[in-house]
Amino acid sequence: MDGKKRADIQLGCEVAIVLKKDQQSGTLSYGRVRDILTRSSSHPHGIKVRLENGEIGRVKEILK
Repeated sequence: MDGKKRADIQLGCEVAIVLKKDQQSGTLSYGRVRDILTRSSSHPHGIKVRLENGEIGRVKEILK
């Protein structure tokens, strides 16, 4: 699943995100969601989250 709908993302789920500094290259970072930062129900570039390691970025993929 892509990370464009807030309802698809749960706290603690494993995700792949793109950090702000990696938007040009598209490099993905992986981790578990600690906080969901986007308030709207959807976002065209992905829901912004904070991972348990403190990194903040937009969700590109929700991992099973």
